[in-house]
Amino acid sequence: MGETFVLAELEGAGVVRHIWATISSNDPLVRRNLVLRMYWDGQEHPSVESPIGDFFGQGWGMKYNFASLPLAAAPRDGNALVCYFPMPFSNGARVEVENQGTEDVGCLYYYLDYEINPARPKGAKGTHFDKLGRFHASYRQERTQPESEQGDLENEWGIFGASPKNPSDKFNYLLCECEGRGHYVGVNYYVHCPTPIWYGEGDDMFLVDGEPWPGSAHGTGTEDYFNQSWSPDERYLHPYFGTARAPGVDNDSPRFGWLGRTHVYRYHLEDPIRFAKSLRASIEHGHANVLTLELASVAYWYQSLPSKPLPTLPSAEERAPLPEVSTVDVHRWRDAWRKAMGGGSLWGNER
Repeated sequence: MGETFVLAELEGAGVVRHIWATISSNDPLVRRNLVLRMYWDGQEHPSVESPIGDFFGQGWGMKYNFASLPLAAAPRDGNALVCYFPMPFSNGARVEVENQGTEDVGCLYYYLDYEINPARPKGAKGTHFDKLGRFHASYRQERTQPESEQGDLENEWGIFGASPKNPSDKFNYLLCECEGRGHYVGVNYYVHCPTPIWYGEGDDMFLVDGEPWPGSAHGTGTEDYFNQSWSPDERYLHPYFGTARAPGVDNDSPRFGWLGRTHVYRYHLEDPIRFAKSLRASIEHGHANVLTLELASVAYWYQSLPSKPLPTLPSAEERAPLPEVSTVDVHRWRDAWRKAMGGGSLWGNER
């Protein structure tokens, strides 16, 4: 614990083609406590910094099977972490993991496959990797709160009156904020919803090169951005998008609505969002940011160097996921509501 292990220290020019890893540890949150970092071309701050599980598509320190084109968590039970994002470099690369947990890692097995000094056309200067963007990935998390023109009401679906409007991306959950030239290639998005109501009315918003809101790409709902529709709660694994975990089918105890932990993903491999100077990518937490949610994400993009430092990674203690709300908790809420309403033979929809 507290140690950093270097998976690869590479010199010259080349490209990382494939990473596979599996971990043996008594730490139940080892996938949140192990931090993966990658450095390109001698830049002092990392271009990739994320808990290792979240990077590979495993939220909350959990293990579950996940299949996509660039990333996967393969059987048995999601124990094999796999990445096929190409990662070029021109002047060296370093890939490392740091154990920020309180338990030792028993074993970390891995492959890291790469090419060095590929052939160049006769008379060419440098390498053909010099002009390629460098791979970046950034972990973020937030425990959101209702932030709208209606104050602190969790007014989803217009339950407490007309739905609020959102005239900017100010209170959105921020996926990434980049400076330089590059293209955004996707996100793993981890949603922990403490209520049975649908969490996914939030719109995605992309502001390219400092343009004003509403920007070049302004979506119509969370499930729409993730290429799905009508409030899904089922597993669906497409190479480019899907739901890797859904509370309606992936919880041991009985659940209802969208209460619990959902992992959705989308990769823009065929439809990258390109930027020449900057990109600000965000998504609402509920319609016009009215929901309390525990959100985490890893955004992936390529860009020129130097890149600005990634946001400060929350501590291991801060990254520990909140416990799931159970049906027993909901029953306790009902009991407290009944007492507040005077008790008696209340059904539950009285106002």
